[in-house]
Amino acid sequence: MTKIVFDVTQPTDKRETAMNNLLVLAREHAGAEIMVKTPVVQQIKKLLKVEKNKEIFVTGIRVIGELCKHNETRTKLILKDAGIPWFLEIIDSNDERQVNAAEHCMQTILNALSGMENKPDTKPNKELVEKNKKHIDTLLSCLVYAVNNRAISGLARDAILELIMRNIHYSQLNWAEQLLDIGGIARIMECASELEEYKYESAMNITPSTRTIAALCLSRIHENMYYDAAREKFIQKIEDFIKDKLLTPDIESKVRVTVAITSLLRGPLDVGNAIIGKEGIMEMILVMANTDDELQQKVACECIIAAASKADKAKAIIAKGADILKQLYKSKNDHIRIRALVGLCKLGSSSGNDASVKPFAEGSTVKLAEACRRFLLHPGKDKDIRKWAAEGLSYLTLDAEVKEKLIEDKAALQALVELAKSGDQSVLFGVVTTLVNLCNAYDKQEIIPEMVELAKFAKHHIPQEHELDDPDFVTKRVIALAQANVTTALVVLSKTESDNSRELISRVFNALCAEQELRGTVVAQGGVKVLMSLALKGTEKGKRQASQALARIGITMNPEVAFPGQRALEVIRPLINILHPDCTGLENFEALMALCNLAQMSDTARQRIIKEGGFAKIEHYMFEDHTHLCRAAVQCMCNMTQSEEVIKMFESGENDRVKYAVALCLDEDKETAMAAAGLLAIITGSSKKCCEKVFDSKNWLDSMHCLLANPSLDMQYRGVCVVYNIISASKELTEKLMETDVMEILLAISKLTPYDGRDKIVKVAQEALEEAEKWGVIKKPGQEEDD
Repeated sequence: MTKIVFDVTQPTDKRETAMNNLLVLAREHAGAEIMVKTPVVQQIKKLLKVEKNKEIFVTGIRVIGELCKHNETRTKLILKDAGIPWFLEIIDSNDERQVNAAEHCMQTILNALSGMENKPDTKPNKELVEKNKKHIDTLLSCLVYAVNNRAISGLARDAILELIMRNIHYSQLNWAEQLLDIGGIARIMECASELEEYKYESAMNITPSTRTIAALCLSRIHENMYYDAAREKFIQKIEDFIKDKLLTPDIESKVRVTVAITSLLRGPLDVGNAIIGKEGIMEMILVMANTDDELQQKVACECIIAAASKADKAKAIIAKGADILKQLYKSKNDHIRIRALVGLCKLGSSSGNDASVKPFAEGSTVKLAEACRRFLLHPGKDKDIRKWAAEGLSYLTLDAEVKEKLIEDKAALQALVELAKSGDQSVLFGVVTTLVNLCNAYDKQEIIPEMVELAKFAKHHIPQEHELDDPDFVTKRVIALAQANVTTALVVLSKTESDNSRELISRVFNALCAEQELRGTVVAQGGVKVLMSLALKGTEKGKRQASQALARIGITMNPEVAFPGQRALEVIRPLINILHPDCTGLENFEALMALCNLAQMSDTARQRIIKEGGFAKIEHYMFEDHTHLCRAAVQCMCNMTQSEEVIKMFESGENDRVKYAVALCLDEDKETAMAAAGLLAIITGSSKKCCEKVFDSKNWLDSMHCLLANPSLDMQYRGVCVVYNIISASKELTEKLMETDVMEILLAISKLTPYDGRDKIVKVAQEALEEAEKWGVIKKPGQEEDD
């Protein structure tokens, strides 16, 4: 096998097959041990220097990665044989598959040396980290030094930034402070200040994502500065970089400083705000925006857009820069115009959804929206311009008037959906934020009347909601979005890795599922599969929103249609996750209702609910004071009792589950009492022990009276079934019933005239009396005389 792989004269297909076989062998412990003892690693290293076939090249990297997996000893041997510079060589490529394979290989090495795994909540083994500190420090230091290497490809730079970002956090290798000490901040800032379209002598190769990844990396490092001295040191490093650039008076330095500040405002926002607040920085940006140089205008516009992230900053920019942005909007270059327009949009929406504050003159936001619409709909415009137009709308749609205008404009709505369907992740923020605004799917602060009065007394400004944001208007907008097939766009956009964007997508889905008539559309257009993924990965709020959307689908639709096959089992975990005290009562209620429907589907579904810890959570809500929550929990438990395992839980030990079910039959809420009676009928029909436990309750007789003499025929039917089950269970229990007036009531029921609905009650009552007669507890009048 190795002879074929390493002989370049052999046919390509044979060599590819042989390399794939080596990969399979490397995954087996015994195979990996043999390969490490032979010079395979050295041979792969030599081969990849001359190999032209990408398939063989990538598989070769993956073989090295598999040899390192979960094995510290092999990893150290491979590092010694191959050397870190070789790993940095193989990651330097414009081929995405090769870069991904090399990145994965290097992460595998770090995992093997630290005891981590490629899982979201993985934590390193402290002893292993301490033992291999030298190797880990060397590898991470080499990555930091390579990040601003002018010679490497843009894809390699992105991969190195991702590796740094993934491993420096205090919950991983806790390497942020060491990165600071070896000058890593300045190197990452070099990447964050680079522009694709601005090529100069020492320009780096970057991708459209490089600045974003660099901003996220800086944000992750700043997160780890958890004490004041470290934060000050971090800010000092940033300030040193900016001062160093500004010492040279050329245009390139000013452009790079502005781009770097924009990246900071998209990453560690507090640091970005601190830098832009320094004397002369904002003035420099406004001067650049006012020049005739299009590149300076473009970067200044982007920086102003990023800077207007908080209301106080927006006010300062409105005072100083609004006129400059209006001037730039008159530019002949569409790329400048659209950025200036987005800047004006962001400033115009700085009051959020507070209808009482208008940063610009009345009607200005509608005019700005019309301008964005023209850019969005123009067929000749490239995607970059349409992306910025969508971002402009994402700010303006905080205004209720703009929402109404946009929702009535079918062409603009369709253009927005089509832009989203392209799957380009760069359009994600603009499109999804616009959709969230149209649906009013953001969190709203609870307004406490007493606090409003207090604010009025203190002459504090009170935000006012626009009349066009009333529930009726919101519902109309949500239905219009569904008719524009927005679900298909959300399905495409959901492929993003950004947790915040996934949360926004979940919010739109939940707003759609809040309308009962739209749930079928969401299911038909592939929404359920996406919601399953959104409910298990992302921010806590995002997971809750997606889980609630699934619950809403499960309430009104047949679970077998909404969640076909395996999905009916997979949906259970997200639903159980929102049976939590931190979730709202509505979320709890909807989850219980959906679980109730799933529990009646099959025993497999009931077993999965038990396995996921659902039984205890459902039982917890049976004790809730809130009528709706208690009712939903009892109804769900009623369906759960069709499982033998649940019956055993009611039987086991000295628990009061049966006693509580008996008590619930007397509940004031008719539907709760009905569900409790159904539950009691099922468990007494399935278990003799449960029949015995009925008598543990002090008010069992009151419950029997309530059920048997109930004006509701359904309740009465459940009552006679419970009595029949108890009589069928044993003679002793039948005698206990005989000591009371239950038999007399049963006799009276058996003599009632049967009619629609009552005939089955009379029949069960007669059967119960026959069972009692078999035990010899009661006798017919004639039999008594004979005796």
